[in-house]
Amino acid sequence: MSDEVAFVTVAKVGEISEGNGTAFPVNDRMVAVFLDQGTYYAIDDFCPHMGASLAGGYLENGVVACPWHAWRFCVKDGKWCDNPKIGIDTFPVRVVGDEIQVQVRPKPPRN
Repeated sequence: MSDEVAFVTVAKVGEISEGNGTAFPVNDRMVAVFLDQGTYYAIDDFCPHMGASLAGGYLENGVVACPWHAWRFCVKDGKWCDNPKIGIDTFPVRVVGDEIQVQVRPKPPRN
């Protein structure tokens, strides 16, 4: 059995506008995909503070601000801008033809 996790198509090029994000369900997780300066990034969609969708946040210079309480996260590495020791998950993104694809490993089950 292989541990390889497949890339999943979430959108077509052009469906996510520059400077914005959209949330997609992938492997039992919600993933926010952003287009920032021509590059796609994928992060965990849920803000760890109160669970708001980061896809609805304000994106500027590679940083998304949570729409509820303005916690800021780097879309490139998932680090919380106010305490870089804390962060959220990031996921590989690729464009194949006109498809935006992300690779998301499912969260391990809780015991």
